[in-house]
Amino acid sequence: MYFLRFLERPIFFAWALHSSQICMIFTEYNPVMPKQIVWIAMLLAAILAGVMIYRNMTPHGARANHVWEFFADAHAHADWKVAALARCDSAPFLFPTGGMIGFLWDDSFQPGHRHQGIDIFAGTEAGVTPVYAAYDGYLTRLADWKSSVITRIPDDPLHPGRQIWLYYTHMADQNGSSYIAADFPPGTREVFITAGTLLGYQGNYSGDPNNPVGVHLHFSVVRDDGSGHFQNELDIRNTYDPTPYFGFELNANNSTGQVPMCSN
Repeated sequence: MYFLRFLERPIFFAWALHSSQICMIFTEYNPVMPKQIVWIAMLLAAILAGVMIYRNMTPHGARANHVWEFFADAHAHADWKVAALARCDSAPFLFPTGGMIGFLWDDSFQPGHRHQGIDIFAGTEAGVTPVYAAYDGYLTRLADWKSSVITRIPDDPLHPGRQIWLYYTHMADQNGSSYIAADFPPGTREVFITAGTLLGYQGNYSGDPNNPVGVHLHFSVVRDDGSGHFQNELDIRNTYDPTPYFGFELNANNSTGQVPMCSN
């Protein structure tokens, strides 16, 4: 995943072309180098350059470039941010945190991977940007959850009679020190909260202290298993497209590559 994201950096295309030029120059002044090695190096550079070109021509590639630009200078792109607690038109959900929506539902970072929710990047340090409940519900935090909470919505506002769950994660620092609000310690179960309740703060916890993620909130709408339990959020088939809940396009399959924003 991280290799493919590296390929999305604009500097990489120039590097790939530069690598092929170096191979040609090196061969000219080093005739003893086996030509097979040179051709392999040039082929590799061409393949990598082609991947870079392809990814920059796709909506996902455009979104990835926006994320890198935002990381580099969030203040210069303040107009890309959606405000915390904003509501788009008559959509049922409040926006759970402030920031730029970088990756969407059903985005793909590597073959076989499908992103199960949306990633909202604050452009701040970890532990600074608040995360709020998007809708009324009953909050649970499992005993071993360092950065995550989930809320049960007994009556889906878009499909009355259907139960859904809202999952919020990455609310911890890279070492796993939690940024979740003190009102919700590990082991919390079925605590009723209202929309707008402070849940915690955006963090960069990935589960690996040596490989933190960029500071953001991952949010997803999770299916119920029919027995009153949430399904495994890691499988996109167990989640719903969040678009209708927020009132603007958050499905990668329908995206043009522009930064998602509410039109009102």
